Amino acid sequence: MAFSDHEFDPITPEELAAQERAAELSRRVRREVRHEMQRVQEGKADEDLLLDQAEEQAAKEATEELQKREHRRSASTFWQLLTGTILVHRGASKYYPYMFAIAVMFFLSIAVMFTALHWDKKYTRLEREVQILREHSIRLQEQRYRCTTHSAIVEQLRARGIELYDPEAPGETIEN
Repeated sequence: MAFSDHEFDPITPEELAAQERAAELSRRVRREVRHEMQRVQEGKADEDLLLDQAEEQAAKEATEELQKREHRRSASTFWQLLTGTILVHRGASKYYPYMFAIAVMFFLSIAVMFTALHWDKKYTRLEREVQILREHSIRLQEQRYRCTTHSAIVEQLRARGIELYDPEAPGETIEN
């Protein structure tokens, strides 16, 4: 194996490319600085600075106005209730137990109301059934009365060919 004689270069191609990029960047910066210095000497830079400052001031005012509007909107109690952000405020956390108790009472009142409605419907249904049974009982009493009157009994006995007669002597009372 034969080695060719050559000089050893300790800088790698990547390092060389990085150095070239750094040199190019420094040339650009120097060129830009010279250009800006020339503009400052000519008085053009002051106009640009004033325009930049005016733009920055306008942007700052716009963001402040937006922040003010957002703060006003977020500070509104109605908006806080609507979005639910009222629950994350420091002062609202001390009212959580009360809100929880109100929620429990709300659901409890709903449960009581539905239970009362259920029992009322059941009571109404049972009341109607009792009314129907009373009417049926009255009809049966009327029917029994018609069948057990003296004239009805006499008529039934005649239809069967049995003659009914009243005893001539009063009946005897049996005592215990």
